[in-house]
Amino acid sequence: MLLEGKTAVVTGGTRGIGFAIVQRFLEEGANVALCGSRPETAQQAVDKILAENPDAPVMGLAPNLADEAAFEQALREVAERFGGLDIVCNNAGISQSTPLDDYTPEEFDKIISLNVKSVLNGCQAAARVLGEGGVIINTSSMVSKMGQPSGVGYPMSKFAVNGITVSLARELGPRGIRVNAVAPGVTATDMVAALPEEMIKPIADAIPMKRVGQPRDVANAFVFLASDLASYVTGEVLSVDGGMTV
Repeated sequence: MLLEGKTAVVTGGTRGIGFAIVQRFLEEGANVALCGSRPETAQQAVDKILAENPDAPVMGLAPNLADEAAFEQALREVAERFGGLDIVCNNAGISQSTPLDDYTPEEFDKIISLNVKSVLNGCQAAARVLGEGGVIINTSSMVSKMGQPSGVGYPMSKFAVNGITVSLARELGPRGIRVNAVAPGVTATDMVAALPEEMIKPIADAIPMKRVGQPRDVANAFVFLASDLASYVTGEVLSVDGGMTV
């Protein structure tokens, strides 16, 4: 198993891509702490995993990701529970598609707080708790490379994630901490999967691989970057988009 004996934290781990990352990390032998926006949603996700595997080494947390001290305390709780910390995945985020003319300062602040500030907080907290050696993986997006026609705050926030990733790879490399990002394309999360076939087909037809991605496709990239197979990989933004940004 690629992550046997490792301990990981996954923010936004209660559903979609985040939940798939949690599942794949567990399958590869890791201890996993998943973070949700509320204690009840985190516990529901933990219960879902334990219903299938009662012995799974998983726990749920709901720290305020916008509060760096709270984020660091959560990571230290995980390290104490499992005897160390090796991997931090800053996956939590929100999307927006509001046209420029309708953008409000409140909307802008909300997306920056979760998509940028919480990622930076997570990286800072992780660097303190990981010490010497470890892995940080941030969730970016294909729109960080190609933009999108509406909702400029979302691609802007993911451009920022890429900047954080590349910069911290250079800063933390001497400490043995690798920092990478995964940039998913159109993925069959709950919202996309609920679309009727007549809406999904033209989306899939525009993708070179002629299908939308599955959460597990994205999670597999996280497994690779978290594992020793990627021991000399840092500062990368790995596209998992079926060729959309080629």
